[in-house]
Amino acid sequence: MDGLTADGMSAAHRWGDPSRAVTLPDGVRTLLASALGVREPHPPASVAALPPPGLSDRALRALEAACSQVRTDDQARLAHAAGMSTVDLLRLRAGDAADAPDAVIAPADHDEVTDVLAACAAHRIAVVTFGGGTSVVGGLRASRDGYAGVVAVDLARLGRLRHLDPVSRTATFEAGVRAPRAEELLAEQGFTLGHFPQSFERATIGGFAATRSSGQASSGYGRFDQMVVGLRVATPSGTLHLGRAPHTAAGPDLRQLFLGSEGALGVITEVTVQIRPTPPARRYLGWRLADFAAATEAARALAQDGPLPAVLRCSDELETTVNAVSEGASADGCLMITGIEGTEDEVAGVASALTERLAGLGGQPLGEEPGQAWLRGRFAAPYLRDALLDAGALVETVETAAFWSALPATYAAVRDALATSLAGQGTPPLVLCHISHVYSSGASLYFTVVAAQADDPVAQWQAAKAAAGDAIAASGATITHHHGVGRDHIPWYRDEIGHEGVAVLRAVKRALDPEGVLNPGVLLP
Repeated sequence: MDGLTADGMSAAHRWGDPSRAVTLPDGVRTLLASALGVREPHPPASVAALPPPGLSDRALRALEAACSQVRTDDQARLAHAAGMSTVDLLRLRAGDAADAPDAVIAPADHDEVTDVLAACAAHRIAVVTFGGGTSVVGGLRASRDGYAGVVAVDLARLGRLRHLDPVSRTATFEAGVRAPRAEELLAEQGFTLGHFPQSFERATIGGFAATRSSGQASSGYGRFDQMVVGLRVATPSGTLHLGRAPHTAAGPDLRQLFLGSEGALGVITEVTVQIRPTPPARRYLGWRLADFAAATEAARALAQDGPLPAVLRCSDELETTVNAVSEGASADGCLMITGIEGTEDEVAGVASALTERLAGLGGQPLGEEPGQAWLRGRFAAPYLRDALLDAGALVETVETAAFWSALPATYAAVRDALATSLAGQGTPPLVLCHISHVYSSGASLYFTVVAAQADDPVAQWQAAKAAAGDAIAASGATITHHHGVGRDHIPWYRDEIGHEGVAVLRAVKRALDPEGVLNPGVLLP
């Protein structure tokens, strides 16, 4: 089958640049086996042959009339068969490619997107909008029930910078522009978006908007939804042009309706964002706090009273230790990373103020090396996950956000739920956590789990995920801070927004997508 690597996996479902793939040393494999009970996966990874495309000849002709590029070959379909959650990858490794679309449609512009949506509505074909394919919450698994087929609408050909306004400091991108390319285009004119999530290497501008992405420098640049000032959206009912000023009192802000809509209400084809001049100076520093409670209090103090750096992250004790060991060092307490960006004078001033402020909060300065180490590895985790899955480990993440007053209880509840659920294999899992985004009123928590895979690792993780979701909800936190709802979070999202909230979303869905073809089964309870 075209598009497969030697172990049977689609190259599209290995992360990023193949030259940066991680190979685990024998000593690490031995440690995984002795400490966590990890065994080599069996049987070997493979991908089953895909079923023939299920679209009728009439439907396929309608799609070909609507769009200049329609593919039904196995390579294209497999490359669009799943997102990047561990469950997605495990299913593919087990030979389950049932979620592959019947066809992959690559529109050249907004008009072709609208034509494709009209054809899909007329023939009741479900539409999955595909950007970088980085969803980790089942956002690319559309329901087939009641539909004549499923197509992936890949926006890669919508890859242009449409306009840059240096006076207003805004840029309008087509939705398929990948994040690294967006930064290259902006840098040519002296600007940056400043949005660097872990998915940076593969994610797209449209995907950032559709999922309310949050980058690692959110303290300085804001979440992506805070950067968006304009949208162009294609729906089966027509096109919306939203955002003629930075803010408005002209009724509810409909831009917010599509930010986080995950392709269920429309296809975002253009995004206008705020941009910043490229900072001439950057300085990343490490600090040690006595424990996670002290680190949390220090983060709250900086978020509420300053000085607030562009990047602010705090690892708990176990994550600090694991990261130190991976760097060949030892550590105690908790590591805080601060990233300062701006002019030379601004960076020097904030660094000085941070040193004084954190000293009063019990922080010990560690210099620039911890910050530089984090900066070097900021996009490395997905590569490491591929290697750990190859070795037979289960690796996955859970994230949430809560108000500061609820954060300690949320942290304890979710950590304990994950540890208890995954302890059934006989060896306790590793449950790591860090604060990754801070606000005046609260912060996010990002958990990483490493455990031995059970005989059915998909069911194993689904049970742990349910336990974590229940703990999040019981603590009063949100079910997702930046990963989105997808399919995986729907039960808790339904309870979070309540009956009336669900009714509002369904009414909007009926108005914009009367046939219900946009990403069915995703987002909407």
